[in-house]
Amino acid sequence: MTAALQGFLTGAALIIAIGAQNAFVLRQGIRREHVGLVVALCAAADALLIGAGVAGLGPLITAHPAGLTVARVGGAAFLVVVGVLAARRAFRPERLDPAGPAADTRAGVVLTCLGLTFLNPHVYLDTVVLLGSLAHQHDGGRQWAFAGGAVCASACWFALLGFGARRLRPFFARPGSWRLLDGLVATVMIGLAVALLA
Repeated sequence: MTAALQGFLTGAALIIAIGAQNAFVLRQGIRREHVGLVVALCAAADALLIGAGVAGLGPLITAHPAGLTVARVGGAAFLVVVGVLAARRAFRPERLDPAGPAADTRAGVVLTCLGLTFLNPHVYLDTVVLLGSLAHQHDGGRQWAFAGGAVCASACWFALLGFGARRLRPFFARPGSWRLLDGLVATVMIGLAVALLA
């Protein structure tokens, strides 16, 4: 198996999971709000973090546990806020109106996307530490092929999740469907926050 294919499969295994970032991308995809921007931000952030891991940032992060603690607490607080907002939306369900205006501003979407990405300590452990360490098991420059495969998996996943979500649009034309999605998002966000602090 080539290093690039191993990187693709490993990256996909780490990225394809129900998490805060994926739930946000799914929601934006269903609403068709700033989808290209969100997909590009998520894929670019993963590429940056995976590249940093292969370049050697992983050992630096693991050598400073206090920094991880601060990131964990800050990330948990951010996830609680996002979870509470989702819970509030679940109690005031909306109906998807294709002709209606965008509910979220571009700046708000960018800040939320960046927060869900960079305030989550798990993203550093998965992309920088784990993928960076696995990449270095390949010698002769093949660690960058591994990283390229992982970056490709990330870009494919976010594009599929963001742009593929439009297939669910008819289902989310009903207010009860949004209540279900926002309830799931709230549960995931607050559950992740509790897990970070445990």
